[in-house]
Formats: sequence, structure tokens, C-alpha cells
Amino acid sequence: MAMAVPIHMNMWRQRMSTDRDILTLAQWLSPSYPVGAFAYSHGLEAAIQTGAINTGEDLDEWLTDIICHGSGRNDCILLRAAYAADDVALGVVNDTALAFAASAERQLEQTLQGSAFCKTTAAIWGGDDASYVYPVAVGAAAAKLGIKVSLTAAMYLHAVISNLISASMRLMALGQIKGQKMLAALTPLSDDTAKATAGMTLDDLQSTAFLVDIAAMHHETQQPRIFRT
Repeated sequence: MAMAVPIHMNMWRQRMSTDRDILTLAQWLSPSYPVGAFAYSHGLEAAIQTGAINTGEDLDEWLTDIICHGSGRNDCILLRAAYAADDVALGVVNDTALAFAASAERQLEQTLQGSAFCKTTAAIWGGDDASYVYPVAVGAAAAKLGIKVSLTAAMYLHAVISNLISASMRLMALGQIKGQKMLAALTPLSDDTAKATAGMTLDDLQSTAFLVDIAAMHHETQQPRIFRT
């Protein structure tokens, strides 16, 4: 007869698994993970140069719109769809993500980061290195390792916003402390947005962050420039 495992032992194993999942996501979404995130500003460079963003308050509003009404929310939906997809459906999710890119640079940003993520992750955790756009790649990888999708979506969105704040520090008078305060203030919103996308499908994709999309389009012809997008 098999011995019953004490309840506290099951809880301990579950906690250990969750802790390791968090550490894996922290590695994937770290600035040191070679996806080249530091090279992309998501149109912020154009917005700051044209004066659409002048202050920290402007930047906070801009990032809030990305999280709630733009690519932040959509990326969480795409990540969740990729997590739930089989190999055939994954291609549909990826094609949908490409179609929803509002500009050529936005598509480039997602494609190159996603390709780099797939290549690195496959080399370390196994599997093929088929290329998907960034949120789709992260969602598919999380599903493969059995990492909780809500945790993945929240940490992914937090990492994206962290990278955009870091980019802003190189483009405007935004000190490190003020930038970190902004990230801390936006963290609950990122978590809430990621959780709110639970149960959503590709039919729920939409964006009303028009100025963000326009800034990305303007950046395509901007010279000189620091960032690729």
C-alpha cells in the first residue's frame, strides 16, 4: 500500500515548484536574456523627440495607455492564446499577432525579440527553435514547462514596462529613482491587466492607444535615432 503524503509535504512541493517557476521567468524576462530588448523603445523615442512626452507625468500616462488600451493588454491575450494552443493553432495565433502589429517597426520589434527568445530557450530547455513573435514565444515556452499562465503574463507585462522606462531614462530627464518609483506604481496595474485577460480570446484583441501607434510609425523615418523602434 502506498504511503499517504502529508498535506504539508504537498504544499511544500507546490511552493518549491512555484518558486522555481518564478526564477525561470525572472531569467527569461531579465535584461540579460539575449533578446535585445534594450534596442527597442516602442515608439517612445519619436514621442519624446516631438514633445508628445515632456515630463515624467506624460510618460506615466503614456505607459498606462500601453498597459490598459494598447499592446500591453493585447500581448497578454496573445500570450494566453499561445499557452493554450496546440502546434497548429500556435501558427494561427502567431499570424494574428503579426497582423495586429500597427507598424512595420512594431512587427520588427516583436519578430526579432521572439526569434531570439525561441533560439535561446530551445538551446537551454530543449525543443525546436521555431520562431514566433515575442508574447507568443513566451506563452508557448511557459506552457511547455507548465508555468502558470497568469504568473507568466503578469511578469511579461512588468518586464516590458520596465524596459520602456529604462529606454526613457536614456531619452529624457528621468532619473533612476523616479523611474523606479514609476515602475513600482505601475506594477499593480500591470498585474491587474494581465489577470483581466483571463478567459479572453483572439476576438478580444483591440487597441485604442492611437498616439502610441502613430509614434511608432513616425519613428520609421526618424533620423538620427538611438533605438531600432
